[in-house]
Amino acid sequence: MLYILIAILAGVAIVVSRIINSNLAVKIGLFQSTFYNFLTGLLFSTIILVISRESLNISLNSIPFLAYLGGLIGVISISISNHVAQKISAFYMALLIFIGQLFIGIFIDYFSLNQLSLGKVIGGIIVVIGLGYNLLVDKKEAESKAN
Repeated sequence: MLYILIAILAGVAIVVSRIINSNLAVKIGLFQSTFYNFLTGLLFSTIILVISRESLNISLNSIPFLAYLGGLIGVISISISNHVAQKISAFYMALLIFIGQLFIGIFIDYFSLNQLSLGKVIGGIIVVIGLGYNLLVDKKEAESKAN
């Protein structure tokens, strides 16, 4: 039960953070809001590291080059998210993030572990079809209200 509660809280935190970040992007600018997003994440990560009393042993030679691209990918995804969040609903934003994470996870599993989960692929396709159908229904409703 605890894990379900944590998963729900994580989902809520993602949606709330996207809304806050997009509003911040409108007020101070896209790249400035991305900078403060990462600065806040660094601050809280450092606090958690200090509280946990874990040791931090980093050998820069042992870190694969692709690991350094995580920051770049994070900046790109947060910037895009902050820009797009003002144009779509929080529901669609959460779905798009979920779909992106699902398919990137499938991609990583396939190329790093040589595994392809048919269930994940089919589930992802079903979610994409459902999202497309919901978009069509919303579009028809908007057109009928406009008339």
